[in-house]
Amino acid sequence: MLLLVLAVGLICYHVYKSIKPPPPIPLPENVSEICPRVKLNDGRYLAYRELGFPKDKAKNKIIILHGFGSSKLVDLKITQEMIDEFEIYFLLFDRAGYGESDAHPSRTVKTDTYDIEELADKLQIGPKFHVLGMSLGAYPVYGCLKYIPHRLSGATLVVPLLNFWWSSMPQSLLSAALKKLPIQNQWTFRVAHYLPWLLYWWLTQKWFSPFSPNPRETMTERDIELADKHTKHSYIKESALRQGEYVSKHRDIIASFENWEFDPTELLNPFSDGNEGSVHMWCALEDKQILREALLYICDKLPWIKLRQVPEAGHLIIHEKQHFEDIIKTACT
Repeated sequence: MLLLVLAVGLICYHVYKSIKPPPPIPLPENVSEICPRVKLNDGRYLAYRELGFPKDKAKNKIIILHGFGSSKLVDLKITQEMIDEFEIYFLLFDRAGYGESDAHPSRTVKTDTYDIEELADKLQIGPKFHVLGMSLGAYPVYGCLKYIPHRLSGATLVVPLLNFWWSSMPQSLLSAALKKLPIQNQWTFRVAHYLPWLLYWWLTQKWFSPFSPNPRETMTERDIELADKHTKHSYIKESALRQGEYVSKHRDIIASFENWEFDPTELLNPFSDGNEGSVHMWCALEDKQILREALLYICDKLPWIKLRQVPEAGHLIIHEKQHFEDIIKTACT
């Protein structure tokens, strides 16, 4: 009997250890000497990077929200001439748990949104700013449109993620969007939604791959080329994921696919009262990850979101110089 109790205890301990996420890997003590950071009201620090025109003189102030597994070091494909022409100030920062930004213990769409607002205030960039999010990193843009619309001069969603459990969109459409992805990816997102406490184990176990091992199932040939150039450098991984994958990538997945407090189709136009500004959504017509019809549905329900469809472009459109410049020009005009 004692041996049975010990065996059960050992099994329970092993199960507990396998599903319990690790704490963040500590940052170096001199991290604030490595890159600029600001202290938030809750004691956390956010690391940031400023580019372009001086913020006190800039006509356009754009906060860039990096995508999944990326960081403030994302390469912006834009010329100095264009920055000067449109007088653009760029603010990039590591979202909570990425790079040199402290992790949030329970990151959500709302917490990411208020991180953006507080960072803007701490850096004194002004009462209004434009937010631009790409891919999975676009979910805080939806949050800004919901929670801080009065702070926006504009918003841009580039190949934005779809939460397959938004309640106000047709379930047949969201089901089709989910089925567009490889089966491994589908199950990973289901686990993130229904069993978020199990996600750490799901993504770290060695029995099966939680994502498709074949990049051609989710990326075009051009996407693969761009990924090799811009997203697979060792320094990006070392910087973006230096605190561990759970507080960065895993928490990103949970925040994206958990139940939100709102659906995008319920958003109100932040510029309906004569306030200057616009919202743009960019759809890449060869995107293998985002269902075009779902984006069309959102823009049909919210006609104040201007849909931009780009032919012969894949999911990594943001890394194409011509397309990125078009995105920025549209945001600035």
